[in-house]
Amino acid sequence: MKLPEEFIVSLRSLLGSETEQLLAALEGDTPVSIRLNPHKTARNPMALIKPAQPVPWSEWGFYLKERPAFTFDPLFHAGYYYVQEASSMFVEHLVRQLVTAPSLCLDLCGAPGGKSVTLMTALPEGSLLVSNELIRQRANILSETMTRFGDPCSVVTNNHPGDFAAFPALFDLILVDAPCSGEGMFRKDEVAVQEWSPQNVVMCAARQKEILSDVWPALKPGGILIYSTCTYNRAENEENALWMAQKLGADFIEVPTEEEWGITPSSLHGAAGYRFFPHKTRGEGLFVTLLRKSEAALSEAESFSKGDYSRKKNRKRPSLFMKDISDYAGMIKHPELYDFVETDNRITALPKAHSETLLSFRERLRIVSMGVEIGEKKGKDFIPSHSLAMSRELNRAAFRNHELPYDKAIAYLRKEAITLADAPKGFLLLTYHDEPIGFVKNIGNRANNLYPNEWRIRSGYLPEVRPEVLLGQSVDNRY
Repeated sequence: MKLPEEFIVSLRSLLGSETEQLLAALEGDTPVSIRLNPHKTARNPMALIKPAQPVPWSEWGFYLKERPAFTFDPLFHAGYYYVQEASSMFVEHLVRQLVTAPSLCLDLCGAPGGKSVTLMTALPEGSLLVSNELIRQRANILSETMTRFGDPCSVVTNNHPGDFAAFPALFDLILVDAPCSGEGMFRKDEVAVQEWSPQNVVMCAARQKEILSDVWPALKPGGILIYSTCTYNRAENEENALWMAQKLGADFIEVPTEEEWGITPSSLHGAAGYRFFPHKTRGEGLFVTLLRKSEAALSEAESFSKGDYSRKKNRKRPSLFMKDISDYAGMIKHPELYDFVETDNRITALPKAHSETLLSFRERLRIVSMGVEIGEKKGKDFIPSHSLAMSRELNRAAFRNHELPYDKAIAYLRKEAITLADAPKGFLLLTYHDEPIGFVKNIGNRANNLYPNEWRIRSGYLPEVRPEVLLGQSVDNRY
């Protein structure tokens, strides 16, 4: 891999004598790591990937010895785990150190979803996470990730950062994993190498300031902002962190780390942060800094907007919540904890603790998904949603379950029509290794496949060795 000479020069100014070690590391293999979904492992424990090495700063992260064909593992599609780069799991450690009570959190630049699922495993029970992505196609990918993860206390939005200024001083925690020049991804992304230039670094640093300025009013005074990039240069990292502290009104926060983790403390004129270098840590390049918003940072403009939002939030509105939920309540485990709403014949369950906030979001933001979509009324049928199949709130006893062998599970995930001659007719919840993977309507000679078309496995290839990532074994598919 030929790196731009100007990049190497900037690296030498940052690392000095360590530069050659980093450059050598960039020529090596990319570590492979996954994050387990604690909700699904708790309800369906399996023999884990032993002997697997834990990611030291993450409770749920593990390194794999090699990269299997994740696409062909039905448990990947069931949300049992997520393929995530190890350095980015550091967000889990930060949140566990700093957030101890249920909180309202915003992941501003959330796609494809790795840091959002990290936040969901680290935030205290009862928290609400808003995962946002500006680009619609990427917002759909983010929604897919969060749906598979199955936590009902989440909402996915498709908005500009400035749109969140409509909710001033609302969020306890905001994560800005900012779009950047991508230097830390050079080892795994050739396109990032080709697109890099000093001019692009300058452009990215300016765009990051704009993003931070736009979302800053939405953070509570005393709230925490986590700022991260997957790049090395100081312009996008320490210099932007200093700018935040000085211009926006914030103090740096530090959290303890272990020396053996290999994380490099970062400081430039008082800007405290954490750097991940591939020659020191087993992961890709990352920079993270933490800032606490000044208690005196609520400006007059924000105060006015806050009052306006409060009036809108608290105004008398006709109740949108369904009164008769008898047909749907049994489909989830704890219906008493949810408000049910109907929109365009679709039934959604919203956590009661956050339902008014979620409806306020729906009035002023572009919602991709939120809560648990139960299903859709279609003629005489009620078609259960894939979101319900993936949810940790799914009441499996409300449906007839049918276990699939590997080949039929893959056919289902390819959105193919499958035959279930030995199964009862009607709507069935399909499982693989006792983990739900979706619904079908079995009509006898075939089963109508209800798997989301846009999520289907598009490859016709089938690996010779079945990727059983979480069962501690590989099964030979050759006959």
